[in-house]
Amino acid sequence: MRSRTNEKIHIEGPAGQLEVVVTDPGENRGGYAIIAHPHPLYGGTLENKVVQTLAKAMYSLELAAIRFNFRGVGESDGVFDEGPGELEDFLSVAAFARSRYGDTAPLLAGFSFGSYIAATAAQQLQSRQLVLIAPAVGRFPLGEVPKQTLVVHGEEDDVVPLADVLEWARPQQLPVTVFPGAGHFFHGALVDLQNLVLRFCRQ
Repeated sequence: MRSRTNEKIHIEGPAGQLEVVVTDPGENRGGYAIIAHPHPLYGGTLENKVVQTLAKAMYSLELAAIRFNFRGVGESDGVFDEGPGELEDFLSVAAFARSRYGDTAPLLAGFSFGSYIAATAAQQLQSRQLVLIAPAVGRFPLGEVPKQTLVVHGEEDDVVPLADVLEWARPQQLPVTVFPGAGHFFHGALVDLQNLVLRFCRQ
């Protein structure tokens, strides 16, 4: 069993420094994944349990898992910008990742508000896959996403209603994996969530 090493660094972002944590499997890595955390004004950070679950899945896939704090969160400079600035933060992290790992197409992932940012970034980046957990449709303007996208939602989500997600996904003929009985934060279902992400990403 390999031990995970979390490397905390700071990179220059559009609003100052951005706090970044990289979990790198080492020489046998198969690329990298960038993971976006939930809404900064509601306690979202790179330490969120769903975000950490996604990072564990990416590490198991021998991808370098890159988490970061949006502007105004943790040790990242700036203040919340309602989306546009946070997209700039994500793209800055993507540029850093490219400089470190080369032009390999990244896997992009996000949880809740982070799903909106990751999905929007995927329109500008050549991503290999996209993973959206509890995407914040109805709250933020999620548009169309690539066909190679995993969408996961909790049946009992009281932050983003499942009906809203299905309505967004239906015109795109985009499958949605529903976790029966799960709420927005997937309490008690994180291991199952991690295994689902692993199966999808190995396709």
